[in-house]
Amino acid sequence: MEPPRVAMLGGTFDPVHLGHLRSAVELLEALRLDRVHMVPAKVPPLRGTPQVTPEERLALLRLGIGDTPGLVADPRELERDGPSYSADTLASLREEYGRQARLVMALGHDAFLRLADWHSPQRLFQLAHLVVIDRPGSDAPLPSALAKLVEGREVAGPEALMRYPAGGLLRLALPTRIAVSATEVRRRLASDRSVRYLLPEAVEARIHANLLYRCR
Repeated sequence: MEPPRVAMLGGTFDPVHLGHLRSAVELLEALRLDRVHMVPAKVPPLRGTPQVTPEERLALLRLGIGDTPGLVADPRELERDGPSYSADTLASLREEYGRQARLVMALGHDAFLRLADWHSPQRLFQLAHLVVIDRPGSDAPLPSALAKLVEGREVAGPEALMRYPAGGLLRLALPTRIAVSATEVRRRLASDRSVRYLLPEAVEARIHANLLYRCR
């Protein structure tokens, strides 16, 4: 029996949009994963405080996922005290799935460029593989601290990554990149402009019903 293949896709999800969800589905397919845990951050250490409560962002995420196979709205960071450190979340997932599970942390290119500034970045590789969701034109040289951190870790493809439980780095170009920005969604909502086709319908309906992201 093969070890489970599991990914963590963290973020503020402020609010969750179709770009987040499509990336999660394509990550599931590209790496032949059993599950993608979408984990809203309670207190993101390197970002500003989200506009709505963690509980509301989780509720929107659950609505967005709906019955999509393989995607899970995971509340574990909301149930912990203090900042939302990815290393702690990965440690929790590693304990849940076991030492031989192929555990992946997926992140976007912008977040990857700041990885050396994260809490315990070396520990991330001890617990999981990192998969960077690439964007066009993202082949510029890495900052020196980041280059040193990832030296010797990069592999050519998913199967090479999945030979081991953790420690590798894969850059992955997803087939469809939906250029949706949560910042732009919030701006549109604040100025009462349409967000149709940027969000799942159930997410849009709850936002409007609860008057979320309005100017205060």
